[in-house]
Parts: sequence; structure tokens; C-alpha cells
Amino acid sequence: MLALSVTSFALIGKLFSEAIENIDLGPIEAITATGADRLQTIVYAVIPQIVPPFISYLIYQWDINIRMATIIGFAGGGGIGLTLTTFFGSLQYHKAGTVVACIVVVVALMDFASAKLRQKFI
Repeated sequence: MLALSVTSFALIGKLFSEAIENIDLGPIEAITATGADRLQTIVYAVIPQIVPPFISYLIYQWDINIRMATIIGFAGGGGIGLTLTTFFGSLQYHKAGTVVACIVVVVALMDFASAKLRQKFI
């Protein structure tokens, strides 16, 4: 969990900062020209530009973390991957098959949920 969280926070921080740096200055200038203060400029010019990439990056990182948690478990880090390795190691293939099926279902549900979120927000 520590390895995933450190990596995730570093990557998300980098991607978020790049999204903020790449915003279009046109809407900011237009809202400022109307006499808006700093808070209004942020709310109406900056936030609408950064929310779609932020959501996209969060979904992407969430997807990566779910898949990496399984791989880390294979290496002895715990979680569902360790359970799967234990079942394979003790030749309990029917239980290992159930774990694999659960992983497939979770990944499929996650892909479906991320597609719906992207469709709604982006």
C-alpha cells in the first residue's frame, strides 16, 4: 500500500501541475476584463479547464493501482495477489480460478465505471 500510495501521489501531483500549467489564458483574461476578482476568476475560468484532466488522471491512476495491487501480491506484498499465489502454490486450482474470476470481474466493473465517469464528466 505504501509503494502504491507514494507512486500514485507523485504521479498525480506531476500530472495535476502540468494540467494547471497548460490551461488556456483566454478565459482568464476575459473574466478578469469583466471586473471579476481573483476567486471568481479561479471558479469560472480555471476550475472548468482543469476538472476534466483531473478526473481523467484520477481514473487512470485508479485503474493502474487496482492492477498493480494484484502484481505486488504475487511478489509477496499481500492482498489478492498473495491469495492467488497461495492457492496456486497449494494446488487449489478451483479456489485460484475463483480468485482469477473475481479479479476479472473487478477489472471489468472498473473499466465500465471509468467509461461512464469519462462520458459524464469529460
